[in-house]
Parts: sequence; C-alpha cells; structure tokens
Amino acid sequence: MSGYAELARMAFGAVTTQILHAAVRLGLPEALRCAPAPLDRLARDLGADPGTLARLLAALTALGVTAQPRPGHYTLTDLGQPLRADHPRSMRSGLLLLGDGAVWQAWGTLADSVRTGATAFDQVHGRPLFDHLAADPALARIFNTAMREGTEPVAADLAAAVDLTGARTVVDVGGGDGTLLAALLAALPRAHGILLDTAAGAADSARTLRGVADRCTVETGDFFTAVPSGDLMTLKGILHDWDDERCALILRACRTAIEPGGRLLVLEPVLPSRQAVMSDIAMLVYTGGRERDGREYRRLLSEAGFELCGVSRPLGGTQVRALIAKPA
Repeated sequence: MSGYAELARMAFGAVTTQILHAAVRLGLPEALRCAPAPLDRLARDLGADPGTLARLLAALTALGVTAQPRPGHYTLTDLGQPLRADHPRSMRSGLLLLGDGAVWQAWGTLADSVRTGATAFDQVHGRPLFDHLAADPALARIFNTAMREGTEPVAADLAAAVDLTGARTVVDVGGGDGTLLAALLAALPRAHGILLDTAAGAADSARTLRGVADRCTVETGDFFTAVPSGDLMTLKGILHDWDDERCALILRACRTAIEPGGRLLVLEPVLPSRQAVMSDIAMLVYTGGRERDGREYRRLLSEAGFELCGVSRPLGGTQVRALIAKPA
C-alpha cells in the first residue's frame, strides 16, 4: 500500500466505524450468524429497506465482514464474527458506544480540546461523561457492557501472568459488573471478594458474580474517599480516567485500606504502546484523564505510599499490563 493510500485509509476510518456501527445497531450480525440469508428476508426481519440494506451489505462485503456466496445471499465471515453479541471476544457494545451520537459529537471537538486543554465530552454536553451516563440508562448499559467486553480477555489471563498466591480478600475497586473479580475468585477458590463501584456501575454485577456469590459482596461507594480493606486490590481501567490529583486520592484510599503485605494491581495500557497512545487521546475526549508511562506510574504510586515492584507482560492479547505495587 502506498503512503497516500495508507493515509486515505486512516482519514476515512470514520466511515468504516459508522458502517460497522450501523450493521450492529440493525442486528445484522445476529441475523447472519447461521446459514447464508437472502436479502429480502434480511430486510423483512431487520425492518430495513431492501435497496439500502443491499448497499450496506456491499460495503461490509468490501471490508471483508460479510460475504455473498451466491447472488442475493449473504453470510458473516470469520472476520465479522466478533460483531455478534454472543461471541467470546465480542466488540458489539464497544461499537455501539463509539458510534453513539453523544460520543460521536464529543470526538468532533477534539481540535478544540487540543487548543484549550478542556475535556471534549464536558464541553459538548455540559457535564462529565459519568454524570451523563447516570442520566442515560440506555447508554450506561452499552457503556458497562463495552467495559466488560474489554475486561474479559484481560481477566482470563491475569492469574497466569501474575502470581496471586496467598490472596485472601480481593477488592476490585471500580470493578463495574464484576467480570475481573469473578475471574480472580475462580482462580483463588479460597479467597473472598469485594466489588466496589457506584450503584449504576455495579448494576449488572449480580448476574456476573452469581457463580461466586457465596464468596463475594458488592459495596457501593466513592473510591475517592474510602475503599474496603483487603490484601489484593485491583484497579482496572480506573486511573486513566483521571488527572494526577484525582488519581492520588484513589491511591491514598487504597493505601489506607490495604492490609500489611498486601498487593495492588493497576491494570492499564502503558505508554508508549500504540494502544496506550490512542487511548490517551480517547481520555482527552471522554474524561479528561490520560495514559501514563512506567515512570509516571512509579511516581504516582510512590507519592501515595506504594512501591512499584514489577510490570507484567501484555494481558489477553491486549496492551494492558498489570503494574504490581506493595505498601512502601
């Protein structure tokens, strides 16, 4: 691919995002999950205009997401399978979130954020992302599911990458629906778990944690002020949402509550990986937070009374790593 062609592919990436978003929003991946389906039946089942649906399917076929094994019949390719809600590595909710109008509007003001340093989402909608989610239950459900989708491969790999031997009480700080905590308790059959989040953040936790419900509790609270006591604490995708001052509050709350000899696992993409660089821009748009490199995490942890002891390999096919810290 020539340099110009590669740049053009980048420049028009937003078109690809919206094509995929439209397919997911219409329910097309689920409609194509089995045998090849004829266009007229797809249009009827999805409530779509046959002519415009054919145009969308042509675009998806050009992208390699769908195929046309015979004229007028379509199927989902291997590449397109993760668009299904029931795929083990589903990205359906991630696409629904990225293509949502409120999120899309915020991305449209990235240049203003670069000029001013202000968070794009706050400027467009007049309130922070998490306040917006609290007022929009439908978008909050999409957001929470997208967070679960991103957590599942990391959670499945963490126990193999980090020695968790001896952990008795696992506290997942800001743990959402409990995906990470459920995986850790499965790997630690004698441990007890505590999930801490807001009521909205933990809304789906009962379903996720039902397999370990006899060994865990869910607490609602504010991780800026206090967290439950435990000897293994996890912060996955939390610190990158906030500036250094707010991170310091979270880490100090963890330091106050962690038991002697305990461990804190900070799970984030670490700069300068490509995923971290791109996520850093997303934080500018969404929350006003940022991604950080190893030295910055070491400093934040040290100032809160922790010592950074190690950094894991990338987890679950992502660029998320576990930064392992102990009380100093």
